[in-house]
Amino acid sequence: MEKFVEQTLLYDFYGELLTKRQQQVYENVVLEDYSISEVAEELGISRQGVHDMIKRCNKSLEEYEEKLHLVEKFIHIREKVHEIHLLTAKYGAKDIETISNEILEEL
Repeated sequence: MEKFVEQTLLYDFYGELLTKRQQQVYENVVLEDYSISEVAEELGISRQGVHDMIKRCNKSLEEYEEKLHLVEKFIHIREKVHEIHLLTAKYGAKDIETISNEILEEL
């Protein structure tokens, strides 16, 4: 999985478990693509402090995933629903295809 997509999914599932300050820094650097220097200047901390915080956040998010496997389960369910969608389209089961579309949109 692409690193940015992985980081985004991990943050979507576990970001609320980070402190508000960690969330702010992580969102600015990883999700909004601000430079470490920009974030450091904005928050009045060193570039090294921002860098270390990003590393700690990534480590925490990965540890949550190792324990809970929510992203893994999400990806697996999405793949299975997509398979159902393809099969129903192939066999003309419109009701099931509609339901699988709804599930994919919700995921």
